[in-house]
Amino acid sequence: MKRLSMSQIALLALLIFLLILTGIWAVTAWNSVGDIEMSKHGWIALGLGTFFSLLIGCGLMALMFYSNRSDHDDAADPFRKRREPPAT
Repeated sequence: MKRLSMSQIALLALLIFLLILTGIWAVTAWNSVGDIEMSKHGWIALGLGTFFSLLIGCGLMALMFYSNRSDHDDAADPFRKRREPPAT
């Protein structure tokens, strides 16, 4: 296994610190709302918004992988260097 350099360790520590800081901010923001109740319609809207956001994100990622593997990207970029097919 490859050892991490000092710059990689520093970057990893910074990213972990930012993750913890973001988590603390999220918990603080969630708790600062107080005793406000969300209605049934609000929960439905939150659930549907989350579901469709994930659906669109996964669909776009699938289209990106499909486009890359089926060489549709090559036709869209005429200045890209062509890969030579393996010799048989």
